[in-house]
Amino acid sequence: MGRNKNYIGYKAYEYLTPGIDYRAFNLRKAIKKEWAYSVPLSKTEEERVEEILEKNIVIDLHEHPTMMPENASESSALSREGREYLAYEALSKSGLDAVFDNLMNGSCNITSKHGWKWSDTIHDLGQRLCDIAHQDFVIHCKSVNDILTAFETGKLAWIAVLESVSSIENEVDRLDILYGLGIRSMGLNYSESNMLGSGLGEIRDGGLTDFGYDCIIRMNKLGVLIDLSHLSDLTALDAIESSKKSVIVSHAGVRALNPIARMFPDEVIQALAESGGLIGIEAAPGYTATKDDPIPSIETYMNHLEYCIDLVGIDSVGCGPDSFYGDHVGLYRLEDEELKVGGFGHYTRPGRRGDGLVVSTLPDYVKGMENPTECLQNITRWMVKHGYSDSDIAKIIGRNALNLLEKVW
Repeated sequence: MGRNKNYIGYKAYEYLTPGIDYRAFNLRKAIKKEWAYSVPLSKTEEERVEEILEKNIVIDLHEHPTMMPENASESSALSREGREYLAYEALSKSGLDAVFDNLMNGSCNITSKHGWKWSDTIHDLGQRLCDIAHQDFVIHCKSVNDILTAFETGKLAWIAVLESVSSIENEVDRLDILYGLGIRSMGLNYSESNMLGSGLGEIRDGGLTDFGYDCIIRMNKLGVLIDLSHLSDLTALDAIESSKKSVIVSHAGVRALNPIARMFPDEVIQALAESGGLIGIEAAPGYTATKDDPIPSIETYMNHLEYCIDLVGIDSVGCGPDSFYGDHVGLYRLEDEELKVGGFGHYTRPGRRGDGLVVSTLPDYVKGMENPTECLQNITRWMVKHGYSDSDIAKIIGRNALNLLEKVW
């Protein structure tokens, strides 16, 4: 049923009374009209896009499919409330059959300034599961069969993901608890080093720790998809070598096109593909720009995607845009200003790499890749416009991801 979604109008937390049961925020309308963009096509091409999206399972490997405040400065206050707002209506129009929702535990600061705390992680997940339990459009996805069911019945398979397992501290059994609560993909860290290994911003790359190795073995046994997106190069290579199951880079790009630490070198991408893994291409503002075109857009995004196709083959590439419904660039600017003003306990260490993002150079939005409703549809449109076959498009927008999940889950 691909495009024909059985959505009947449910809004996040509508079983509660805003302003009484919880603090209400003025949320951004899911799609800002003046930022909306569709790759222009002929009538014949339009019909072909619709047919592709109707017949094929579409899987977004990395998103934050929630509505953010109209005023980006209220984002931290919303996070402190511990209640994220899944954008049901906008997702029903996205063409997606499955979405990997990376819960905002890095900014879930109910009890801390820095996020990634165990109690906050469980709170965040529990609130979302409670909301999902009160509606019948989204399926809490725990298996490949749930994705197939969503596709066949006009539902959306929602995959709960942690971008980092920093909250497990040194307790490997907490991975079992997270799996039991329905988490099906986990990142080893989020740019900063933790007990499992080095993050991408460190001066020296220490690779995977012994505890990190233990966690990979446990995640393999559980059937958790391991995400390498925010790791250092050596930690990523160690994880690929250590895992007996295929792993994923859910959202990144190519360092050869954008020479920043957040992107991966060819060596890592090739090792990932050789192990049966998959790279999902990132679209967050600034990251998948290129040296030749510093303004991120659907065009620069596809430059990274095509580079990976040429490097490792089309069967090892997918889509992980990393967008949300709100002012993404505004949030980066707010975080950049807060770091400059308050520091939050961080100091600029000489020689530290960071992720390489220069906030001052960003445009207001990413043309064609601004939110989860636009992203996979525009990727499909772009590939139709540029002569890709239906079978190759199907691989990029979902088939490759499904093949990987069948092996790991």
